[in-house]
Amino acid sequence: MAKPKGLVVITVDRCKGCKLCAEACPTGIIFMDGTVINIKGYQPAAIKNMAGCIACGYCAMVCPDVAISVERLDG
Repeated sequence: MAKPKGLVVITVDRCKGCKLCAEACPTGIIFMDGTVINIKGYQPAAIKNMAGCIACGYCAMVCPDVAISVERLDG
């Protein structure tokens, strides 16, 4: 399995399910999790394959609720 270049952390209870992060992700690893409802009543974003993360940070940049952070992993 490929080693991820980044670590995406989604604060689920801050997410309002706007889908901007999923649309901005060039690798398509972010999706809206229809099986979960957060404390605000929204279906939040989730990661389906962290190994596909290239640590571009686009998801965090477009999130209007500052619910996503991206950490670049070395090596």
